[in-house]
Amino acid sequence: MSGAARLPGVDDRRDVVFTFDGERIVGKEGDTVAMAAWAASQQVLRNSSRDGTPRGVLCNMGICFECLVDVDGATVRACTTLVRDGMQVRRGGRP
Repeated sequence: MSGAARLPGVDDRRDVVFTFDGERIVGKEGDTVAMAAWAASQQVLRNSSRDGTPRGVLCNMGICFECLVDVDGATVRACTTLVRDGMQVRRGGRP
């Protein structure tokens, strides 16, 4: 899926292509991983290590740990990490 939630003709920023759990995602330059994933209908970023419930974006400003993902082998907050071409994102980063 590639940015299906975006409005056509409104955003002229450069496309940035990355993978999210192996799925090709097209975000826009300056997007965070969280917002590019959300725009591509990927709202679950990890599952709780305690009870397995789905987790996504909560604070969207880097204070909580709900949006942890694995980016190219490192655990990061999806809401503060900018997308870049070729990055590989996986659900379930570890605190």
